[in-house]
Amino acid sequence: MAAQMTDSHRRFLQVLMSHGIMEGSEARKLHRHCCEIHKVYYAHDKLDDFINTINIHLQPLFMQIRKGMSEDDGRVRYALVNLAETEITKMASDYTENELELFRKTMDLIILSENGFASSTEILNFADQLKTKKMKKKEAEQVLKLFVEDKWLSERNGEYTLHTRCIMEMEQYILSSYQGVARKCNICHSLAIQSQVCETCGIGMHLPCVGKYFKAQTEPHCPHCNDFWPHEIPEVSRMDSQLSSKRERGKELHSQR
Repeated sequence: MAAQMTDSHRRFLQVLMSHGIMEGSEARKLHRHCCEIHKVYYAHDKLDDFINTINIHLQPLFMQIRKGMSEDDGRVRYALVNLAETEITKMASDYTENELELFRKTMDLIILSENGFASSTEILNFADQLKTKKMKKKEAEQVLKLFVEDKWLSERNGEYTLHTRCIMEMEQYILSSYQGVARKCNICHSLAIQSQVCETCGIGMHLPCVGKYFKAQTEPHCPHCNDFWPHEIPEVSRMDSQLSSKRERGKELHSQR
């Protein structure tokens, strides 16, 4: 028998829907807030069970709250994803045909790149070559901005990569559409876009997973073939501090509705 959906679950879902995606620490604070507001039992280690109850009731709507990891900082994220449609058709109701084509071109550049990023120059060069309808570069710049606002892309210093929400929602499509190129992380076994690859056996690892796995090793070796790992090892503490200011956003959740 499925657990009962309470007002605390509904409030949690409503806030997550308004955000689209949420950091793990924010989700834990929201979980506690919703339980306290509606005076229901709260256990700090039962967030995943709480979310599973919501997911059971979302099944008929072909929606699901998924748990994933940000490639930027290695932190857990929760996102509400649509299971009813596949691949880029998920975006069809929000964008025009030429905007979707630009997104596909951008995805190609990102996934086929060595570092999981595509420059704005590379993307904009496709604007006047679109088969559906050509775009002016100014128009393409606005579309890219919209993709970032809608959390399909992330932008950093003029470089674009797939947003965590996009990876969580389109993982299976990307793995099947880019076979032999797209790979799963050897450590956490989820899709790796920003990654390092072993030059000997070809396995890949997310940058946060690389940092954590090799943290205590003076001479890093591939976890699969044991050959020397020649790449620079990211510092976990530095990666954590880059987005530490985002933690403050969690404080705002206590004032939500």
